[in-house]
Amino acid sequence: MEINVDFPGGARVDAHFDQFTVKTDQSSMGGGEGSAPTPFAIFLSSLGTCAGIYVLGFCRQRGLAIDGIRIIQRMQTNPLTGMIGKIELEIQVPPSFPEKYRPSLIKSAELCAVKKHMENPPKFEIITREVASN
Repeated sequence: MEINVDFPGGARVDAHFDQFTVKTDQSSMGGGEGSAPTPFAIFLSSLGTCAGIYVLGFCRQRGLAIDGIRIIQRMQTNPLTGMIGKIELEIQVPPSFPEKYRPSLIKSAELCAVKKHMENPPKFEIITREVASN
């Protein structure tokens, strides 16, 4: 997979892949206009939405209604480093959701590919390459 990143102006940075564009910006305090989420907010939201795909798939496979189900994602930041030290995903279900499926619902969310990559991060290589101007 290749993602092309460009700079459309201001503090905006966009990523293009397949037929999609993911727009990002910084808050006004961060030098941007706040016209889009920050790259870090999109990164964090990818965890909750990825878990959500697995929860949705689990419910669909069993014919379980998804009405009233939602995932609340909370981050705890280490005050010394400013880094996130813990991420909690709380799957909220309505009272009518069958008790017997709740542990399996958690197991399905744990299959999230984003979570697995965060637990076993890839190696990074950052390089520069000169290209001819158009």
